[in-house]
Order: sequence, then structure tokens, then C-alpha cells
Amino acid sequence: MSPLGIGVEPTWEAVCNGVSGVGRITRFDASDMPSQIAAEVKGFDPGNYIDKKEIKKMDTFIHYAIAASQMAMDDSGLKVTPENAERIGVYVGSGIGGLHAIEEWHHVLIEKGPKRITPFFIPMLIINMASGQIGIRYGLQGPNSCAVTACATGNNCIGDAFRIIQRGEADAMIAGGTEAAITPLTLAGFAASRALSTRNDDPAHASRPFDRERDGFVVGEGAGLLLLEELGSARRRGARIYAELTGYAMTSDAYHITAPPDSGNGAIRCMSLALKDAGLGPTDIGYINAHATSTFADKIETLAIKTVFGAHAKQIPVSSTKSMTGHLLGAAGGIEAVFTVLSLVHGILPPTINYEHPDPECDLDYVPNTARQVKLAAALSNSFGFGGTNACLIFKKYEAS
Repeated sequence: MSPLGIGVEPTWEAVCNGVSGVGRITRFDASDMPSQIAAEVKGFDPGNYIDKKEIKKMDTFIHYAIAASQMAMDDSGLKVTPENAERIGVYVGSGIGGLHAIEEWHHVLIEKGPKRITPFFIPMLIINMASGQIGIRYGLQGPNSCAVTACATGNNCIGDAFRIIQRGEADAMIAGGTEAAITPLTLAGFAASRALSTRNDDPAHASRPFDRERDGFVVGEGAGLLLLEELGSARRRGARIYAELTGYAMTSDAYHITAPPDSGNGAIRCMSLALKDAGLGPTDIGYINAHATSTFADKIETLAIKTVFGAHAKQIPVSSTKSMTGHLLGAAGGIEAVFTVLSLVHGILPPTINYEHPDPECDLDYVPNTARQVKLAAALSNSFGFGGTNACLIFKKYEAS
């Protein structure tokens, strides 16, 4: 589920064609906001995925998660039975959760009083209900949890689910992130911290990671989920295997609530540990899907990549798909994991669009403006969040032999 399309195929096609999903906000009147732009999901009807009686009992971030879970389960061909239900779990998180529900029902409380609050209010907003609702939908009785680590959420959920399978506690996990936080309070809050782009007159060019003229990120929404499965289990049932997840690491900057240290130390350690976990060296990585959000921190991620990969850094294509999707916050790692996997499958690197003005402090190969065909064996996906939390995933091209 993305601002570029509903489903994998339209989203991937748009990414490869360098299409921007950013536009003027349509959900509410943002005319008095410093930032009046966002990357909204367009044309989504929750009724295509959820019983109409249940839709009003859930916040939109849960709608997105359920829709993406249906796509993942349908694509996987995995059938849930009484025999395997206890071995399949869910690990889907959100950075913010049901803020839309909080804003809506707080207004009801003030205007009409406490007796008018829906009994479904709390289940609408708590973040673990994305995983809970998916588990209920499919009868998945294995591990069911979530990570809430700001913009690292999607990667942490995928990585933690990976560890659950490695420990033998499950054979398969639906994992990733979901977010639907394009609300007045979200925009006002991020604007107050001066984190957002104010390029209101040119939304399609507002998200411009690594570009010298970047002026902040653009809030996006959607969901990106993977079906992770133990390799032997996937092989036995003849599953289509897109790629292998081979490395995961998480670290803390222990530095500041929103900003990374100038040294990039936490990101450096995270990428290094992920390489070690995957049993790979710096020269084995052929692509990096960067966290780069179109803020000052892009230069710090660049420095961290150069520190970890040394001379090879200049040879590694690094792109930020946030230039097209905006920043999906807790869902960013999930959807970017999907993009990273598809890059391995198709041998195509998504571009960094809106890269027009080189920044001397951002001097790597950012796949500027046009997708690129390559032979790719392994790729890294970075996610870094408020609170100084870092999470990195490494995927390898699957070889049936």
C-alpha cells in the first residue's frame, strides 16, 4: 500500500519510472500549515479488503495493514490449517498508530461528551492491533507482536520476525510496517520541529534526498509487509521465493531525541553488524536503499556509508525511494524492504528523483533521476529513527541451487 499505487505491481512500476507520489494535502484544510503537502494513498477502498461492519472499528493504519497482509498471503500461496496455525505469526508495527482516531474522538469528547465515545476507540488506536487484526483474520496462532521504533519500525519488525524464525519459534511470519498519520496534529507537530519541506508550490519536487536544496521531509503513508518463511518450509511447499533475508542489526545512537551524531556512529555500527550477521564483506553489497529523508541527516548517512564501505562506497549505487514515496515513518522500512527485494529480483535500481544540485557533503552514486539495470547479488536497506534507533537489513538474491 503506497502513495504510488495499491499493490506491488503499480507501485514498483511507478518507482522504476521515477514518479512522485507527493501532492497537496486533500484530507483536511492545510492552508494554515507551514507544510501543506504529503504523499497520500489514493483511491483506497477498505471495503475491498474488510467487511463493512468492521471498517469503522479500525483506524486507517490498520486498514492499510490488513490490505497489505491480504496481498502478501495471496501472493505467498501459504494456506493456514489447524496443523500449521501455531507456527505462523505476525510482527507488524507502526511509528505513530491511530492518531487519526485520537484526533477524531477527542473532538467528539469535547463537543458531545464521554458517553458518545465508541467502545472501539482503544482498539482503534493501539499499535499492536495491526498485528492483532491480521492474526484474527487468518487464525494465526504463532508469535504476535510489534515494534514501535519511530522510523526504524518496519525494519525492526522484519528483523525481529527473522530472529523468531531463526530461533525455531515459528516457520513463517507476516512482518513489516504500516502508517496513516497524515493528520493536522502530525503535520503541525513535525512542522513545529522544522522537519518538513515547505516547498508547497512544487510538491512533486519537494522530497529531494541528498540534493543540496533539500529543505525537509514529506509525510507519507501506506504499508509494506513481507511473508518471511524458513527456507526448508518454503522449499517443501514449492513457494515462490523472491530473496533471502540474511542479515539484521540494530543499534542506538544514545545521543539525541531526533538528530543523529555528526559522526554517524550508530549507523556505522548498525551497517557493520548487519554485514557480520550476513557473513558478507563490504564489497559484497551491490546496492543500498538509503534511509535518506531529504533532511540535513542525509550527509551523515553518506558519511556512515563511506566509513563502513571504504573505497568501495563510491562503487555502490545508493538511492532513496523516499524521493517518490515521501517518508512513510513507521512503514518506511517495510515498503523499502519490498523495493530492495524487487531490485534483487528484477535487477533494477530505483532512482533518487529530484536530484538536481549536488551537495559536496553527499558525494556518492545516488542513481540520479533514472532507474538503472544492474546485476545484483546482495543489497542493504537502512532505517534510522527518532530516539537514535537504527535498524539495517541485508537481502541476497535467491539461488535455487
